[in-house]
Amino acid sequence: MSRHVVRPAMSPEHPTLPLVVRLIAAVRAHHLEYGKRHVAAFIAIGAALACAALAGVAWAAGFEAVGDLLTTPDWKWFPIAVTGEVAAYVGYTLAYREVAGADPGPKLGFRHALSVVAVGFGVFIARGGFAADFEVLQGHCESEQHARRRVLGLGMLEYVILAPVTCAAACVLLVDHSRISSGFTMPWAIGVPAGVLLAFALMPHRKRFSTADGWRGLLGVALDSLAILKALAARPREGFFAALGMAMYWAGDAFCLWACLYGFLGKPLPLLPFIVGYATGYALSRRTLPLAGAGVVEALLPFALLWVSLPLAAGMLAVLAYRVFNLWLPLVPAAIGYRRLRAAL
Repeated sequence: MSRHVVRPAMSPEHPTLPLVVRLIAAVRAHHLEYGKRHVAAFIAIGAALACAALAGVAWAAGFEAVGDLLTTPDWKWFPIAVTGEVAAYVGYTLAYREVAGADPGPKLGFRHALSVVAVGFGVFIARGGFAADFEVLQGHCESEQHARRRVLGLGMLEYVILAPVTCAAACVLLVDHSRISSGFTMPWAIGVPAGVLLAFALMPHRKRFSTADGWRGLLGVALDSLAILKALAARPREGFFAALGMAMYWAGDAFCLWACLYGFLGKPLPLLPFIVGYATGYALSRRTLPLAGAGVVEALLPFALLWVSLPLAAGMLAVLAYRVFNLWLPLVPAAIGYRRLRAAL
């Protein structure tokens, strides 16, 4: 069943509207309503935000230090880094299909799911990939509530996979008395187990929170997303592929950044500090953020790596290369996927 897009009376492409008004209308519109000019404008805005953030980080690191590292990269690591992103996209597509079909839900073909995933990671999605996921799944689910639960379940699955690994890395660093500040390791070491215990305690009361207002309602939304994962866990095959796919996503994406850092530092990186730095820099998933996190990721991730004792100049250049591979090159499959989704309307 395809998504029927209700076109507004005043389309974001309406020629009599000022450009700023048309952009605001495009942000509010269904993402498959974007015209070519809006897609180009959002890409340009994302590029400007990313360049501004990287320029600021380069200034903080020192342009001389950045220039020195630019003259001696180990180039072989950069094509290797691309393989990590390929694995990440395949993995996320596997996870997406299984979460969308949980409890029960729509069974999406792999090509269709890959198109949705590629578009959701596109820098031209103004409200972020999860908003795009919700709009697509509305056309496949019996209600908006079911579509929203699946999108939230997908987001929860991201952290169900990432958080325990980071917690374990942080605990080892604490036990080994690492020189990394406990301000970065302690929240992972304490927060993750506490969150798990709280979730187990509240899940039996999920319906009460789901119908409440205020902060209780927000907690109910989180518990609803956990219910999707519980439904997946009750179906071993689907649950296995969902977890495997999301693990592939995080491992592939982290490996891409790790390889880029190796390319500029010229030596293997300490894995546990890298995991904590990577996860801290992704406190918000790029699929959650507007414009695929353009500007935000470039600003936060180098400093997260610095906080775990990786040089800021190397971190800035590695994030620059990493974002070429996980944001700008994927514009090609995102554009192809966008055309396929629009054609299916």
